[in-house]
Amino acid sequence: MTSHQTLGVAVIGTGRMGSDHVRRINDVISGARVAAVVDIDADRVKHLAAGIDGCAPYTDPAAAMDDPGVDAVLIASPGPAHEAALLDAFARDLPVLCEKPLTPDPASALRVLEAEQKLGHRRVQVGFMRRYDADYLTLKSLLRKGTYGRPLMLHNKHRNADTPPGFTNAMTIHDSVVHEIDVTRWLLEEEITAVRVLRPAPTGNAPEGLSDPQLILFETAGGQVVDTELFVNCGFGYQVSCEAVCESGTARIGDDRGVFVNTAGHWGGAITPGFVERFEEAYDRQVQRWVDATRRGEVEGPSCWDGYAAAAVCEAGVLAQTTGERVTVDLIERPALYER
Repeated sequence: MTSHQTLGVAVIGTGRMGSDHVRRINDVISGARVAAVVDIDADRVKHLAAGIDGCAPYTDPAAAMDDPGVDAVLIASPGPAHEAALLDAFARDLPVLCEKPLTPDPASALRVLEAEQKLGHRRVQVGFMRRYDADYLTLKSLLRKGTYGRPLMLHNKHRNADTPPGFTNAMTIHDSVVHEIDVTRWLLEEEITAVRVLRPAPTGNAPEGLSDPQLILFETAGGQVVDTELFVNCGFGYQVSCEAVCESGTARIGDDRGVFVNTAGHWGGAITPGFVERFEEAYDRQVQRWVDATRRGEVEGPSCWDGYAAAAVCEAGVLAQTTGERVTVDLIERPALYER
């Protein structure tokens, strides 16, 4: 489509993330409108669509994609439903912004990868929103310029106040550490080749059976070592930070956000309560960039290859978590469509 046209977007999945994206497209970004909303809950989408001019409710993703007002698709449904929706979008050659995960496992991600290659061009941007965060973008720029020499290590912290009911050890990798997996690959421009998971004595705040905190170690093809402290029931808020240790200096992001005060014998500031608040601007920037690129007829950002690679590392991470052993990551050779 040409850049002066408004992009009609079908939002598939209207839970927490999907409804937030509906709000974002309606109220925050420019160049797009919500043309359709899709969910298995028919009453929910009818109610949601009723408040949006020109928006149609659907319970079937394929039917929504056939709506003449739909030019592109934003997938925010649960991960197991992504493969079918992506293949439906490919059948119609529609551009897609797919929330992570691309799919829940490397086998299904490979099927999506192969299907997109048959199109002969990229159609998918995967929603790894940290790549659009201002702090991470600054750190990426410093590393790419070589400001402090070659990066040797990354130190990550990923803390969350608490976990929802039913949160499992595997979910700590697939739903939480997956972000460190992606930023490691993006910041260092190297594939992760091996994973280890260390499990200290658990906090009393963790649900029974959940290993929390954990220390996750990555090795990369370039010889760097990356550690991530994961503490998802810390009790005090949401914190994400990353320090790059380079040959002639270090650079750290995520320590201070917002106003820092000194008053009445106290000092400090606020800690964000969750990931939506911490990365709100990154989500806005991500969706705006996707809309702008799509209107130009282009695809940018994290690709199906990035989604597949993350799924493969997650699979190795869960095995390392279970066995306590170092587990190597099994990746196919990167297809030409996804060469940097």
